[in-house]
Amino acid sequence: MRLFLKDSERRPDPAPVKTDDRKPMLIGIGLWIVALVVILVFLGPITDAGHGWLVWTCVVGVALGLLGLLYSWRRRRR
Repeated sequence: MRLFLKDSERRPDPAPVKTDDRKPMLIGIGLWIVALVVILVFLGPITDAGHGWLVWTCVVGVALGLLGLLYSWRRRRR
């Protein structure tokens, strides 16, 4: 087995696969929102234990998911 091939020996690259990335992103955003709600319900014990940063982790997860959804939506429009 050779690691490198000459350009004349290579097969052509396959066409890119079109996928719908919105569904997994929406599921991920939904899971972050559920985690945020659970953390907000138990906010007192969580902050007393010194884990108040978990709230911001969920908020950033939702925000990044929304940015990814926006990017996916704009890319799909093109």
